[in-house]
Amino acid sequence: MGEPESMTRGGVAGEAGAQGFSYKGKTLLSGVDPSGRADRIAEAVDITDRTLYLCPSPLCGYGLECLLARIAQAKDSALLCIEIEPELFNLSMETFPDPLKNHPLLRFAARPIADELCRLIRREWGPRIFTTVRTVRLNGGWQLHPVMYEALERALKKEMALEWSNAMTLTKLGRRYIRNALRNLALLPMCSSLDELSFGRTPVLVLGAGPSLDGTLDGLSAHFGKALHSTEGRSFRIVCVDTCLPALKARGIMPDLAIILESQHWNLEDFIGLSNWKVPIAMDISALPRSGDVLSCGRYLFFTPWAELRIFKRLDAAGLLPETLPPLGSVGLNAVAIALQLSSGTVITAGLDFSYTLDLFHSRSSPGHKARLRRQNRFTGILNADAAFGVTVSAVTSKNGEKVFSNPALYGYRDLFEREFAEFGCSPPQLFDIAGNGLSLGIKALTLETAFDILSATGRTVPKPRHADHDETEVATLAEELKAFAQVEQDRLMLLRGMLTGKTCMDHGALDTLINECDYLWAHFPDCAASNRRPPQAEMEAGTDAAVSFLKRVRVEIDPFLKLWGRAAHSH
Repeated sequence: MGEPESMTRGGVAGEAGAQGFSYKGKTLLSGVDPSGRADRIAEAVDITDRTLYLCPSPLCGYGLECLLARIAQAKDSALLCIEIEPELFNLSMETFPDPLKNHPLLRFAARPIADELCRLIRREWGPRIFTTVRTVRLNGGWQLHPVMYEALERALKKEMALEWSNAMTLTKLGRRYIRNALRNLALLPMCSSLDELSFGRTPVLVLGAGPSLDGTLDGLSAHFGKALHSTEGRSFRIVCVDTCLPALKARGIMPDLAIILESQHWNLEDFIGLSNWKVPIAMDISALPRSGDVLSCGRYLFFTPWAELRIFKRLDAAGLLPETLPPLGSVGLNAVAIALQLSSGTVITAGLDFSYTLDLFHSRSSPGHKARLRRQNRFTGILNADAAFGVTVSAVTSKNGEKVFSNPALYGYRDLFEREFAEFGCSPPQLFDIAGNGLSLGIKALTLETAFDILSATGRTVPKPRHADHDETEVATLAEELKAFAQVEQDRLMLLRGMLTGKTCMDHGALDTLINECDYLWAHFPDCAASNRRPPQAEMEAGTDAAVSFLKRVRVEIDPFLKLWGRAAHSH
């Protein structure tokens, strides 16, 4: 989709339309002092910092001048006018005076859909500017489409909440992401990029670790038997998330590919008892490096950008960035995206529940379930009351009609699944789900019998997965390219460190450029996360408190990254 059909910067109405009027049977403007009424409403609005004020159907613009004057006194607040009716949009464009149509705090969108409106906000004001949305109804125009205006307001609030959630994640984990990535870059010469792997037209079963996985695995074992013990004699491929591995190992089921996304050390619990199990892995370069060392088979790297960093552009230009996938935030969603990329055949999901029960958050044999069993005693039972009865938890109906529990985070992943993959479930459908005790994913849910018939349709044996082989010359060449790239990055950091410590002559223009180029040093700072905002060059030259604080924190980050680049340059 493109931008809203009509969008312009708005101002305040002149004298045109001073009389009240009705439209489609509804009185939109009073015939008695409509301008004064709107000004009084604007005067009563609570004005706060970092607030996006939403004005549905501004009509002639009465009250906007007063409202803008008050908003201008707040920090990082703005006004967005929305009009759904084409004729009323034309009325506004005719009656708004030209001098204020370029007001810096006011934008006008006509007939937008939610996604377009969110993109407009990011483009006009940037990410993570506003903390809340507040609707201001200056007239009766909103009555024509109240449901649509409320839906747009909810979409904006949801998008803002997501932006701030991403910012908090980046603040907490951003440093770990980039450090893991630099460690994993050293593996590039010995690994393959995910785009070098292909399953052809073979059907793929994607397994998440939700509670419904147990029923699917039991059915698989009963239907396919010993064919599941290796990848050679079955007619389909299995792609699983890393948390599924213990459950598969316990049943003797050999997956064709395991997906690893987690960056933190607690993820190692997924690999207890799996040392030297010959399962290929697809691993994000920001994942914990140790996770990729447990399973003894092929390793494929991929990249999901967690922030817009210049280092990624340089790696891509140097041919050192593996296959890029969209950032979905969930290993289950990434597994589906990878399966759809690897196979042009049917893809069936199971265990992607985005819900849980009183006694199961993940499937049996998963690390979390085993931990609850170990902790069970006379005082602590297997039931997870905290998860089931928390403040944000709600009881919902699953695909098979039973009651399960979910929370806003899991709901968000479910909605993201539908947004990203619903098109693959349309005609002709490529993506299906297996009916179970989880939330509906917005695609057709199959019975186990139907799903197994589809997985068996190609016969007993299918070709082995295709992948590219690298000879010694290619490996050596890639190692040298990585070494040269790492050396350039080290030189860049040492120059930056020299300027910050006074060992190198200060050049504020060069310093500003270096800070931009080394944005991975500070992208996770709380005042910069997910917004790419930092003190400008003028503040650094003036030595403001904010600039000095920022530069001190940057200085602290440099030495650890120098060591990481050194390891990448000399690890071959």
